[in-house]
Amino acid sequence: MTGRWVAVGSIDDIPRRGARCVMNGDMAVAVFRTADDRIFALEDRCPHRGGPLSQGIVHDGCVTCPLHNWVISLESGRAQGADEGATPAFPVRLQDRVIYLDLTPDLATA
Repeated sequence: MTGRWVAVGSIDDIPRRGARCVMNGDMAVAVFRTADDRIFALEDRCPHRGGPLSQGIVHDGCVTCPLHNWVISLESGRAQGADEGATPAFPVRLQDRVIYLDLTPDLATA
C-alpha cells in the first residue's frame, strides 16, 4: 500500500461489535469491527455532544453513542433518524487481516 494508507493493527485486535482507537495527531479515530467482520473508521467524537463513539454499542452497521443514544452510520458518519450531524469517516482497507486507514477524513461525509 502506498500513499496515505497507514497500517493501524490487525482485525484480530478488535472484538466483534467493538472498537479500538488510534491517534491521528490530536484526533482520536475509532476503528470498528461489526459482527460480520466489516471494518469502519470514524472520528471518535459524536456530532451531538462529543461523546466517545468507541465506547458505544455497534449494531446493524451503526454505533450508538453512549452519552445520549444518537445512532451514527459506520459507513458515512451521519446521524440516523431525526438527528442531524455527522462525524468524519475514514476510508478503510483490510489486507491479510491488517487494517489500513487513509487518515485524511472524507470531509464530503462530515
